[in-house]
Amino acid sequence: MRLDRHRLVHLDPSRWPDVLAAHPASRDIPEVAGWAAAGWPLIARRPLCDDKAGFVPLGLPLPPSLGKRRLAFAVPPDAILSDGPPPLLADAAEQAPMEWRQTIAKIVALDPETRCFGSLAWMHLTGLAYLSLTSDLDLLWHVADADDTARLAPILEVDITAPMRLDGEFITPSGYAIQWREWMSEASEVLVKTTDGNRMLTRAAVFA
Repeated sequence: MRLDRHRLVHLDPSRWPDVLAAHPASRDIPEVAGWAAAGWPLIARRPLCDDKAGFVPLGLPLPPSLGKRRLAFAVPPDAILSDGPPPLLADAAEQAPMEWRQTIAKIVALDPETRCFGSLAWMHLTGLAYLSLTSDLDLLWHVADADDTARLAPILEVDITAPMRLDGEFITPSGYAIQWREWMSEASEVLVKTTDGNRMLTRAAVFA
């Protein structure tokens, strides 16, 4: 079982004790037990060479106050209760700093289906303090084809006056993730991220 990048995964609450027992390093971090008790999600990640065969690779990103550590878990598929996309930017906006909100409103007006990941998403999901003065706003869009990417172009204009750095990527139907600015630059080749790694592809091959 392999989940796409950015998918949020909720575990069956009854399986958390076994998951924590299988990852001894997490037992030394009291906040992880609180994470499990709160029922907060994990996030799909790329597999590591020491992940157990047949298990689903997941991550738990701790906030800056807890060292901004990225904890790696691998769970059996039947421990997963549900999975879903990251939150809509419109839903996460209430957790954003006030100086961000005008920019967010402009982006949502241009594309209500814009989703977010990274610090703002995790602050929205947990209420923990993930955002800092240097945080980016990480954006995510799903696109149907090359023509559909044109709807993202106006966001470049929003970026010019934004008080924070906008960092976005779009996901193609085949699961390729491409940095939004790089695609808009019309470079002949772009870096493509997948669950298995990164590689360069020609623009024509991205939606082939």
